[in-house]
Amino acid sequence: MNAHQSVTIVMIEDDEGHARLIEKNIRRAGINNDIRHFTDGTSALDYMFNDAQGPALNGPALILLDLNLPDMSGTDILAKVKAEGSAVKRTPVVVLTTTDDKVEIQRCYDLGCNVYITKPVNYENFAQAIRQLGLFLSVIQVPDQAD
Repeated sequence: MNAHQSVTIVMIEDDEGHARLIEKNIRRAGINNDIRHFTDGTSALDYMFNDAQGPALNGPALILLDLNLPDMSGTDILAKVKAEGSAVKRTPVVVLTTTDDKVEIQRCYDLGCNVYITKPVNYENFAQAIRQLGLFLSVIQVPDQAD
């Protein structure tokens, strides 16, 4: 991430236990970026596209996206984020989900996700996977949004 740590992490995850685990282990990996947590797609999309602090209006973000949400599928969100002409099209999306279905994985990459991670069922493995994700987040470069 940029040295001045201005990249906001938008976490879209309806399972509060998973959300806490993700945040805790991202922090453990030394990532201090602002994490905005949403439990449904509607409020997350509203934030990303319309909020003054959101990525469309306020610059770089990284999205952690669960596919199984109460109001819409994560693939719908991914399609909207990566759509031609979307103000947040360049935003990296990390899909973080329990689904390891090959068709779903291919679909997410076809829609433009950058990384697809299957949540390990086992707590310790999940925590470890998120710590590794945190290390990944500490080194990747996030582009500015399209003008």
